[in-house]
Amino acid sequence: MSLEFAMPPEWRDLQHRAREIAQHGVVEYGKWHDSWINGYSKDFARILASEGWIGMTWPREVGGGNRPGIERVIMAEEMISAGAPIAASWIADRQMGPAIYTYGTNDQKTEFLPGILSGEATWCIGMSEPDAGSDLATLSTSAVRVGSVFVVNGQKIWTSLAAEATYCYLICRTDTSGPPHEGVSELIVPMDLAGIEVRPVVDMVSNKHFCEVFFTDVEVPVENLVGVEGAAFKQTMVQLAHERGGIDRLVSNRPLYDLALEHADRSDPRVRQEIATIESGYHLGRLMVYRGALQQGPTDFSAGTKLFCTEHEQRVARFAAEVLGPAAMVGDDVPNAICYASAYTIQGGMSEIMRNILGERVLKLPREPRTGAAA
Repeated sequence: MSLEFAMPPEWRDLQHRAREIAQHGVVEYGKWHDSWINGYSKDFARILASEGWIGMTWPREVGGGNRPGIERVIMAEEMISAGAPIAASWIADRQMGPAIYTYGTNDQKTEFLPGILSGEATWCIGMSEPDAGSDLATLSTSAVRVGSVFVVNGQKIWTSLAAEATYCYLICRTDTSGPPHEGVSELIVPMDLAGIEVRPVVDMVSNKHFCEVFFTDVEVPVENLVGVEGAAFKQTMVQLAHERGGIDRLVSNRPLYDLALEHADRSDPRVRQEIATIESGYHLGRLMVYRGALQQGPTDFSAGTKLFCTEHEQRVARFAAEVLGPAAMVGDDVPNAICYASAYTIQGGMSEIMRNILGERVLKLPREPRTGAAA
């Protein structure tokens, strides 16, 4: 018996159309594991824009589709499950656009949102630093206001798609006088400004989407400040909630699972049991993502969604390695997809941090008192 969610006809129509366009994207522009971060195609981004699938949930007054969040999930699940290359538009659609239309000025909305909606502009987010990964409040990249500009100095790392990006949505420190969570600001930084150096980071499976970005006396117009200067930490936390609770955290390596199923010996009860466990995991993870999209989950539960879904993706990779055996080491595509799985529970926030968020913010568990230093 199939365990599928019942959908109204219009959602089923969207699902079928998205599946059709995803297959077209795979044929024309290539199939990618982790396609929301590895599959970069500006041409396919323009196709998504022509379908109205960028900015689907944005308000109509800023050019969006004003559609429910569940519809974006349905579309994106088809894209990523097929391996269609959506990376050129994914991050900006998910995070930058909503940040700008929520906190930005009218001039910023007019200047920056159309490029996202058309698929022409690719964005990256300058968040993590060498000494400020999971503990974002310790970031040190500085932006000092000098007349009509902010002068930016510092370094970001793990900045996905920085080498292709038109803009960087930069999380930086504009004030050092208060507690760590204060004095944080967000700036829109054109990536062609003088003083920006991008160095792609080649990971162990030869992906190059991660980058280091160095800022040396980069002059950013004051008009590019998003929100209130020094009070952007909560804005950034909202962005992280968007980032962590999406369908991309569940089906990034779905193409790998589909390949493994083709070779699985289903006469083996142990294999059947593992398939049943993984299929159950997909349904549970989808339920978490759908609840988030329908705004039915608890506040901050996107951490729980990311935690469950990314650990599920790692189970998928282990299953594929076991099923494929020596064949899993042939070529580049499959071995890369299997070996990359260790990154799922790190990028976007480590599992340990997600468990802390669940304990402290969702379950409201008491924090263990800090012990003093040994005498």
